[in-house]
Amino acid sequence: MTGRFGRPRGSPVTPPPQPAGHRASLPARLSRALRSVAGQVFVLQAVIVVLLITAATLALVYQARYDSRRDARDRSLAAAEAFAHAPGLPQALKAPNPTTELQPLAESARRASGVDFISVMNTDGIRYTDARPRLIGRRATGDLSRAVRGQAFTEVFKGTPSDAVRAVAPVRDANGTVVGLVGTGIEIENVSTVVGKQLPLLLGAAAGALVLGTGGAALVSRRLRRQTRGLGEAEMTRRNEHHEAVLHAVREGVLIIGSDHRLILANDEARRLLALPPDAEGRGVGDLGLDPRTTALLESGRVATDEVHLAGDRLLAVNVRPTKPYAGMPPGTVMTLRDTTELASLSGRAEVARGRLQLLYEAGVSIGTTLDVVRTAEELSEVAVPRFADFVTVELLEPVLHGEEPSAAGGAYTQMRRAAMSGIRTDQPLQPVGDVIRFVVPTAPMAAALDAGRAVLAADLNGAFGWRAQDHEGTRIALEYGLHSLISVPLQARGVVLGMANFWRADTPEAFDEEDLSFAEELGARAAVSIDNARRYTREHATAVALQRSLLPRVLPDLSAVDVAFRYLPAKAGVGGDWFDVIPLPGARVALVVGDVVGHGVHAAATMGRLRTAVHNFSTLDLPPDELLGHLDELIDRIDQIETGSGGQEGGGERGVTGATCLYAVYDPVSGRCTLASAGHPGPAVVHPDGRVDFPELPAGLPLGVGGMPFETAELWLAEGSRLALFTDGLLEDRDRDFDTGQTLLREALSQPGRSPEQACADVLAALLFPAPSDDIALLVADTRRLEPDRIAEWEVPGDPSAVSRVRNAGSAQLVAWGLEEIAFTTELILSELVTNAIRYGNQPVRVRLLRDRSLICEVSDGSSTSPHLRYAATTDEGGRGLFLVAQYADRWGTRYTERGKVIWAEVPLTGGADPASTALDLDALEDLAW
Repeated sequence: MTGRFGRPRGSPVTPPPQPAGHRASLPARLSRALRSVAGQVFVLQAVIVVLLITAATLALVYQARYDSRRDARDRSLAAAEAFAHAPGLPQALKAPNPTTELQPLAESARRASGVDFISVMNTDGIRYTDARPRLIGRRATGDLSRAVRGQAFTEVFKGTPSDAVRAVAPVRDANGTVVGLVGTGIEIENVSTVVGKQLPLLLGAAAGALVLGTGGAALVSRRLRRQTRGLGEAEMTRRNEHHEAVLHAVREGVLIIGSDHRLILANDEARRLLALPPDAEGRGVGDLGLDPRTTALLESGRVATDEVHLAGDRLLAVNVRPTKPYAGMPPGTVMTLRDTTELASLSGRAEVARGRLQLLYEAGVSIGTTLDVVRTAEELSEVAVPRFADFVTVELLEPVLHGEEPSAAGGAYTQMRRAAMSGIRTDQPLQPVGDVIRFVVPTAPMAAALDAGRAVLAADLNGAFGWRAQDHEGTRIALEYGLHSLISVPLQARGVVLGMANFWRADTPEAFDEEDLSFAEELGARAAVSIDNARRYTREHATAVALQRSLLPRVLPDLSAVDVAFRYLPAKAGVGGDWFDVIPLPGARVALVVGDVVGHGVHAAATMGRLRTAVHNFSTLDLPPDELLGHLDELIDRIDQIETGSGGQEGGGERGVTGATCLYAVYDPVSGRCTLASAGHPGPAVVHPDGRVDFPELPAGLPLGVGGMPFETAELWLAEGSRLALFTDGLLEDRDRDFDTGQTLLREALSQPGRSPEQACADVLAALLFPAPSDDIALLVADTRRLEPDRIAEWEVPGDPSAVSRVRNAGSAQLVAWGLEEIAFTTELILSELVTNAIRYGNQPVRVRLLRDRSLICEVSDGSSTSPHLRYAATTDEGGRGLFLVAQYADRWGTRYTERGKVIWAEVPLTGGADPASTALDLDALEDLAW
């Protein structure tokens, strides 16, 4: 076939042959070049460049002129207002000869500010100063009334003595009365001179842009000429016609997919059949919204012939073939589509099958969107109404509702609880949700389905005598209502019955048939898997919650140092490892702890329990916060090595504890000092007595188990009535809120005055709690208290052993003052032993402190770091019974180390001391006993 020019279609345009040695003239070559597409593009681009550069140059000139005038206004106004506010100007205006004083000042200010004139005038406009002395004494022209009224202004003034950009500002005396005016300005010709100086630069830039633009157009034209390969307009038009025919006229869908599974081309028919978005080209096949089977076929690259695929409400015949490599590009895939829906519509059965297929697709998406057993049952009932059944009821076994593994007594199920129900109307005669449904007649469809383990069809309920015998009155009402057909499907997963789904028809005249039975079984099987997943999740979640709550403190200790309230909320997605604790320490102190283990589930909860136990154990050593976290970090590292097998063990593979964070704070009610250390955990919020909320900066520490860096402590001094709020990051941040935003909300919630710790916890959760938190939340709010000075007694002890009796007597006198005479003997004994041994074996300074709290706390400190230990002395030993006696008479005793020594402490109950009359011990003799 030949074209209009007598050559085969699709052949390139070639010029007629020329004699050897012939060379076309320059005008002829230019003419051909300008007639080509590339030449026309060059001319058009050149014209556009010239127009754009011309417009830009004019805009820059006008902009420069505008900027110069605006700058002149700003400078004039600034100079006028500055001179008008100069000190002493109002007094100078009232002088007998203002010109003599002000003219030199005005000229100096004019030269400094760069304006052309500065005129000082009275309120009538008579000049006292001016850059042109001949104008002094004359009245300034123009409207000065606004300045006289106290308003500074600028204007473009035209008139005598010259056109200028002028500013006028009022001069006020100490009472605010306008006593004069200051006028400044720059002449118009000077403003224009500035613009004129910029013109060469603007024109030069325009010329350079013109050269660059024209050169760029030439490069684009050259590139276009190479790409068109010398094709003429007619040939390019024909090729475009062929392309347009494939895109718009062919009534078969065409898709071209690249080797990277991205859409390269789609014609109109393919867009219509597949409902592709307008910007489909360039997107991956997985992002086109196609049916999953169609997407999988395109991604696989396999050959397909007349496969039937679903696309919306259409059935498509699909063919797939690979494309050949071209120009070094890897092969892709071409898919053709034909709409066979009309053929299917010739058979009503095919149409029903398509609808059922669509319903199964929707069920797969709609059922199991949550991990809640009841909600999954509701989704099953909702998806089948009204397109398959008029009413749907779902019954589940009681253990399934609680997340437990179902078990049948005697191999038969006789009752279930109705978990969900949906229908086309709300006045159905069926038993409501929550009722127990019993299966007492074996021939009823429900009991028969459970016994057979498969769906049972009752096409006509009027003839279902077993169903009618189960509840005569209820079934009579149901039949009168219009229920006439039923399918009962047992919900089974892993061979275990979980419940039952019943599909009813009332308003739909057609009864269920065998094909409906198969579809109901398929739908029930899919729903059963989702229900079983939700059941297992419910069981695991309940187990983790129970474990978590058993490992967390149920009741916090009642302490004098703090008044504490707490909240713990597990995440909806699964229990995590958040934890908190309040630990009493010697010396009326208290440790506040909050931590977080990364992850969710039983492992995170168990890890949290191990960490909490470890913190309790380490706290008994009374270590500083940084040392306690260091020991905890080492412990976790050893546990990780053992459990993961990295420490020389075999058979590892278990998850470690790495990823835990912890904040440990120790509060001393005697001094009001709070010492804190953090292992990758957010710091606390401090609420001051005036309601101000701070988030103090703590030294950043690595999470526990990471190792490599020591921890650091920070110290806070808390005023009486301060409040500490410790929390985990789940309280502040979530997918839709960052940490800083949550911190702002927490500050607002804590700043409310007059709230108890319990009320503060409620306020914080009301302000920050997410509807479905993705992480656990632990919150600990503690109101700090100070120990009153009259409940503290301290003495310095000299190094002389004779000082022991004086300290003992002073302690006894203090106990009498406190009304604790009945424990005086016990306290004297303890003080005698502790002070004696501190003098003998310790270093100066030695101090004694008595604290009257819920018990009497005796503390003896010295400068030695040697730790005493309890031992049992033999009957022949002369000493060694000192600490043994302390341990016998005190409820608790121990040692804690300070930066410059140690403190040995003992706690004595406030009542129930030893009776001195019945005690044969000689306190003076006891001073000779050694540890």
